[in-house]
Amino acid sequence: MSSKEKLKIIPLGGMREIGKNITAFECGEEILIVDCGIAFPEDEMLGIDLVIPDVSYLTKNKSKIKGIILTHGHEDHIGAIPYVLREFQVPVYGTRLTLALLRFKLEEHGILGTTDLRTVYPGQSEQFGRFNVEFIRTTHSIPDSIALAIHTPVGTIVQTSDFKIDYTPIASEPMDLNKFAELGNQGVLLLMCDSTNVESEGHTMSEKTLEATFEETFRRAKGRILVTTFASNIQRLQQVFEASAKFNRKVALCGRSIDHAFKAASAEGYLNIKDDMIVDIDKINKYKNEEIVILTTGSQGEPMSALSRIASSEHRKVEIIPGDMVVISANPIPGNEKLISRVINELFSKGAEVVYEKLADIHVSGHACKEELRLMHRLVKPKYFMPVHGEYRHLKQHANLAMEMGMSEEDIFIMDVGDVLELTSHSARINGHVASGRVLVDGLGVGDVGSVVLRDRKLLSEDGLIVVVMTARKRRATS
Repeated sequence: MSSKEKLKIIPLGGMREIGKNITAFECGEEILIVDCGIAFPEDEMLGIDLVIPDVSYLTKNKSKIKGIILTHGHEDHIGAIPYVLREFQVPVYGTRLTLALLRFKLEEHGILGTTDLRTVYPGQSEQFGRFNVEFIRTTHSIPDSIALAIHTPVGTIVQTSDFKIDYTPIASEPMDLNKFAELGNQGVLLLMCDSTNVESEGHTMSEKTLEATFEETFRRAKGRILVTTFASNIQRLQQVFEASAKFNRKVALCGRSIDHAFKAASAEGYLNIKDDMIVDIDKINKYKNEEIVILTTGSQGEPMSALSRIASSEHRKVEIIPGDMVVISANPIPGNEKLISRVINELFSKGAEVVYEKLADIHVSGHACKEELRLMHRLVKPKYFMPVHGEYRHLKQHANLAMEMGMSEEDIFIMDVGDVLELTSHSARINGHVASGRVLVDGLGVGDVGSVVLRDRKLLSEDGLIVVVMTARKRRATS
């Protein structure tokens, strides 16, 4: 390793915020991008569908980009790809399920045929110019998740992405902890580690633990069951199908994203179900209420999601019947609590029984708690540390945890979006800032809505609008 070499790490999202994860690794004339996700709009972003990262820095340097690596198939890691590929065309790398989920998005945007998608596998390595990247099997709330060991001219960077240490995962193998230990013994310059669940003590529960909860919930239900979860939570979908089969219920899919996830996971062999279990949403009235389960989107209370429209009686195909049981198998993403609470209240008011995280253990996180994070730090033994994926409080708590593990405060870097961490083989410092931020997507418009438009929308939502229509007729004066 040359002491003259420099590596720049530039988070363009996912720092001091939840979602919108994207990081650029720049060495000389080469850039490698890891993930490219969306974030949910905040309450004051009226009319906004989603938020994507500002990639103007990458657009200016597009000739340097060697590729984009996707660590897993969640929206906050892949959702912005169709928008970014309008700015520059580069190969996109991901595991089988990740790319299968991405293909539906690219097809909707009409760019599937022009996108270079390349499949990678855990245990494999790939050369990206001066970057050599190893793909490491991890466990998360979606199969085919990977961490990255990025070998650069200045040293090895370990990017865990989202993970938890699940010893009994559903439809996948356990996390490759041996590889992290091996890297730690060889020497790791920088660890970039998931911070989402750092405030929780102990260990994150295994997905397996939900089997008994689902069975008990299904046993209690007298009428229809509506289950909502993240569409890409394939393991949770499998559990719903298994519980449905045990209680002789058919399953109907309600929502475009959950339909896409089902097709992608089935095609890649990640869902194991019988064909006769699936019924068309248009035909659910042909079955008794106690014979039907409806899998739907809207676990975060998104205003245009299927569950929100069902709760407000605006869905064309599904309406709440008194006696329905609605199972919300997800925890609120920070900022979405009000949206979910509103949906839950509407469901209760229409006579449904609602099962959610405050009433039952119907969800387990996909992110590592403190003890798992401590194990990761102990295995990797990094020289420097950058907490990633979280609001400022999460990054700060993770930095405190690293110091408890013996790291010096000077070797820990709490970054902001657009900050540049400059590394050599023997030093690290925050050196500069690049253009960054968020781009608002409103229907077909990308970046058309600014603060002035949002302000006007807020005023209209509070004060309303008066339109005066007046008919004027010109009369000729008479003498």
